[in-house]
Amino acid sequence: MPEAYSFPDVTLLITHYNRSASLQRLLERFHSLGCIFGDIVVSDDGSKPEHVALLQKLQPEYKYRLITTPVNKGLGNNINKGQDAVTTPLTLYVQEDFEPSEIFPTHFKDALQFMNEQANLDIVRFYAYFLYPKLRPYAKGFSEMVYSPWTQNHLKFYYYSDHPHLRRSNFLQKFGRYAEGMKGDITEYRMAIAFLQKKGKGLFYNDFRALFYQKNSLDEPSTMNRANWRESKSPMMMLVRAVYLRYKWLKCMWDLKSMHL
Repeated sequence: MPEAYSFPDVTLLITHYNRSASLQRLLERFHSLGCIFGDIVVSDDGSKPEHVALLQKLQPEYKYRLITTPVNKGLGNNINKGQDAVTTPLTLYVQEDFEPSEIFPTHFKDALQFMNEQANLDIVRFYAYFLYPKLRPYAKGFSEMVYSPWTQNHLKFYYYSDHPHLRRSNFLQKFGRYAEGMKGDITEYRMAIAFLQKKGKGLFYNDFRALFYQKNSLDEPSTMNRANWRESKSPMMMLVRAVYLRYKWLKCMWDLKSMHL
């Protein structure tokens, strides 16, 4: 039997859409690591009947509350209705295509300690595609994210991210609800801007690929795709990308000052 890690003050919130096998793998992984949460909420975004059937079949085994909607309403609505169902002080938010690593429980305990000790912390991030541009060493492999107006890097605006993170369950009350009826990347961007506007504070795990793995199988691939020109190494496309990134930095600066959220 694995060592038990009990987190009674935390709800595991999982957003799901048409990837029930991935969800099953995620739940099994938490179980195999000995992670016991105060509650588990699975928020489904109008999945196909065969996926909903599996979600219902898995419920007795993993003891989660299933929050459904009859039609797909997008990521913003899915997170909002899931977070609305949470009753514990803290929420571990994970999308269904991630999987925690062997070392996750130990570092999650550290994150809980930091949140309990520092009332001004709003989130602790466990995964990212890139290192946050400016970090201040904190403790136990975590750093404080520092937003600097002088850093000319558009990545600094993604202080908040939809990737796996721990947050206080009053998140929607403090930063506003997620934008609905928009593409997922726009929903995430608007929340990132709102988070900065309202002076959110958070920590970032330095080895940002070590605590979670993103698993996209051939049967259940990711629904998010990057444009090919962003990946190209040709000199022309690299020039286009450089111009685009400068434009994006300027746009983000403008949005931060002018967007009303």
